[in-house]
Amino acid sequence: MVTFPNAKINIGLHITEKRSDGFHNLESCFYPVGWCDVLEILPAEKLSFKSTGMPIPGDPASNLCLKAYQLVKQDFNIPPVMIHLHKVVPIGAGLGGGSADCAFTIKTLNDLFELHLTTEQMENYARKLGSDCAFFIQNRPKYCVEKGDEFLEITLDLSGKYIVLVNPNIHISTVAAYSGVKPADAKIDLREILQKPVNQWRNFVKNDFENHLLLKYPSISLIKEQLYAHGAAYTSMTGSGSTVFGIFEEEVNLKETFADYTVWQGKM
Repeated sequence: MVTFPNAKINIGLHITEKRSDGFHNLESCFYPVGWCDVLEILPAEKLSFKSTGMPIPGDPASNLCLKAYQLVKQDFNIPPVMIHLHKVVPIGAGLGGGSADCAFTIKTLNDLFELHLTTEQMENYARKLGSDCAFFIQNRPKYCVEKGDEFLEITLDLSGKYIVLVNPNIHISTVAAYSGVKPADAKIDLREILQKPVNQWRNFVKNDFENHLLLKYPSISLIKEQLYAHGAAYTSMTGSGSTVFGIFEEEVNLKETFADYTVWQGKM
């Protein structure tokens, strides 16, 4: 069975509190986008995992897809599988690519072996694997709170608009990103602001990580400026970086503009 785990963007991101467990509480709108990996899972004689495409750092035996399989197998007598992940979405880029891969593994195992898991059950498995993994079970716009793994509904539909995602090939660790953030209550009601037209977001919808990361990495700031110069209605860094997105009313082609970077563009 082949699926296509997609990336997400954060539209606004406020770090509100340092938790006693070492994580942070946040408020953010997670929105799925069409930049995808390719995930194939088939029944096999023995459990195996291989990856192609973009190199994945670390021990393959600890990949989140394998962890997702082991988590489900604790509760269900499923057979071994062959997992092949073709990695396309940049890693450590604020796009949730690894989280999507493990969430789609859970969904694929559910379909492949007819486990009849509910959405809530799949989300609970995903929550054990990472803070934003559970989002990709429903994989639709959500207002995310707590660690990013609890969801409130939001009526945000960007269908018909276009997006350009620019990754400057800078890996920003989560630890480094959070080290420059001072948690504080959000000064605006992000859900309310996001009901306004996209071209009114610029002065209100902020990503708290930008305050220090744009100073540390001037190329990220320059990407934002260039996206606005080419007509973006709104731009922001997503997650803890380093990918920047621009939302456009009309289709654009900016691959030559950002020829030195990794670019994905398409319809929302």
